[in-house]
Amino acid sequence: MSNMSVKLPADAFRPVKQTSETSELITRPSLTFWADARRRLMKNKVAMLGLIIIFIITLMAIVVPVFSQYSYEQQNLSNTNAPPSTEHIFGTDSHGRDLWVRVWYGARVSLAVGVFGSIIPSLIGIIIGGISGYFGGKVDMIIMRFIDIVMCVPNMIYIILITLFIGTGPVALIIAFAITGWMGTARSVRGMVLQLKEQEFVLASRTLGASSLSLIFEHLVPNTLGIVVVSMTLGVPAAIFQEAFLSFIGLGIKPPIPSWGQLANTGISVFRIYPSQLLIPAALISMTMLSFNLFGDGLRDALDPKLRM
Repeated sequence: MSNMSVKLPADAFRPVKQTSETSELITRPSLTFWADARRRLMKNKVAMLGLIIIFIITLMAIVVPVFSQYSYEQQNLSNTNAPPSTEHIFGTDSHGRDLWVRVWYGARVSLAVGVFGSIIPSLIGIIIGGISGYFGGKVDMIIMRFIDIVMCVPNMIYIILITLFIGTGPVALIIAFAITGWMGTARSVRGMVLQLKEQEFVLASRTLGASSLSLIFEHLVPNTLGIVVVSMTLGVPAAIFQEAFLSFIGLGIKPPIPSWGQLANTGISVFRIYPSQLLIPAALISMTMLSFNLFGDGLRDALDPKLRM
């Protein structure tokens, strides 16, 4: 095929007139960091799908136990292990309790443990990491060596020992997660503070007489919120899984209060006869963890300035 050049007429082009009013005109509106991150996050369809699923599960956990005609602990021994039906959407368990209500009430417990079991350790890690990174020297060495020693042992061992000591239940699990789960966030925040504390805005604030606490919590820590928010989001499914595992082995939530792990523990004993009693809570655990991970990945991409377009 031969190359053919097309000659355009002179009137096809029109010079753009530039005046003093239009020479410095901003064609794209300026956005703050968080507004731009929200825009980028909403363009990520996979992350928004995860957020929608999280919203639906949370809404069902709030609404279903309130408006259902059954309570999570109401027994009916004349209708045990009933299959799913219009009256009992997920069937009943070995005590005749409605599994539809128990599953969504268990979602309340599992989500509460997951969310607070991620937020509280992250807040502790922000404080300790900010102090360690800002002061440095002996303070940094003591804190980091303590974290290195403690992190040699898996967190689950500490959590099991703490729950054996303080008891079981949602509050006990959240306390156990708070005691053991702050170290990863502290190390991340400490690394970012070490990079930020020598920058010009920190030196200017120090010259103007800002105190150490003001520098840490008003100037340094806010600049680490991007990575901390992502860490919180990705920490929720980890906390949900830990709660489910502990409840599954009998060290987490105790009956009659249901959680997804405790329901899976009950369903495993009748799995061959009534598989739905195990598959339903297991599927919800998997779906929730996947949704939080998808949303967390999208949030990380939206907050990463290197990926900003």
